[in-house]
Amino acid sequence: MSTTTNVPEKQSGRHPVNVGHLVMGTAFLAIVGVWALIQGDVVDHDDVHWLLPVPWVLAGLAGLLAIGISGSRRWSTTQVGWVGAEKEAEKKEEDE
Repeated sequence: MSTTTNVPEKQSGRHPVNVGHLVMGTAFLAIVGVWALIQGDVVDHDDVHWLLPVPWVLAGLAGLLAIGISGSRRWSTTQVGWVGAEKEAEKKEEDE
């Protein structure tokens, strides 16, 4: 006898965000942007030390934003039934 109940999950048009991929993609794009600014002589070589932390700050903000938006829904669990229902069912099967 099985006490497990199948509960249909809510259908959504959104897929879960992989925060690691988002952070590294944002960092990569920002590093390419900094490189393009340096190569295009848009930024003077004396100001480069201010641009180097920008990719990491942007990547961190993107990660925090992604966790803040999807954090509570992503890590929640749905529990169905009573806590001791499986153990009680096993005991009934052993007694029979």
